[in-house]
Amino acid sequence: MLIIAHRGASAIAPENTLAAFQKALEAHADGIELDIYEVDGQIYVFHDRYLERLTAQPGRLQDLSQSQIATLRIFGQQAIPTLKETLVALAGQCLLNIELKGKVSHSLLLELLDFALRECNFTHEQLLVSSFNHHWLQRLKDARPQIRIGALTYNSLLDYAQCADTLQAYSIHVGVDFIEPELVVDAHARGIRVYVFTVDEAQDIAWLRDMGVDGIFTNHPQFARNVLEGLPVSQETRLWRY
Repeated sequence: MLIIAHRGASAIAPENTLAAFQKALEAHADGIELDIYEVDGQIYVFHDRYLERLTAQPGRLQDLSQSQIATLRIFGQQAIPTLKETLVALAGQCLLNIELKGKVSHSLLLELLDFALRECNFTHEQLLVSSFNHHWLQRLKDARPQIRIGALTYNSLLDYAQCADTLQAYSIHVGVDFIEPELVVDAHARGIRVYVFTVDEAQDIAWLRDMGVDGIFTNHPQFARNVLEGLPVSQETRLWRY
């Protein structure tokens, strides 16, 4: 079961920053998940639509200029990285799941994915683009059929993994509250991987491993690794989300 660092190792470093991604690499995470918005012709790694939780500033990210974004700091510490900066920093050292949080120019995103393949030592197998907006994923797949996409859902769907199959998705990503063994069986029968978010509890990690899911998104990849390897862990001493 793959361990994918949710917004990096976001339990111990500010989420979606180069520092969080480095901590994920140090924890030997199999992959890193991050979120992107396009603003003022640039793709930024950032999760929220609004700025206040992460930067203590009012307003929306999408209303800023590149120069304004450059002055912001996540939790007063880390700069908001661009996707290009992140690709250079990660340099193909792990899997990378790019989640579309807002509408992004497909041509710009594909240009950066090509940059990752050409200049940053990534392979096609290491790059995955996901979203709750399946229309965006469909248009991206139409533009680049060989790209790997992941269909996000926070529902227990009547037809299980059919939506991912329709999209010709590589994976389906399901909220931990709604994952069921039947969905895992159905997805695997269709040749689709099952990833579950967001999983930080030892009992859930073991339960999902036994269910046969293919990967989990976790805020604390080192803790998850220790659970999977049977090392002693303590919920009381675990570091929680930053």
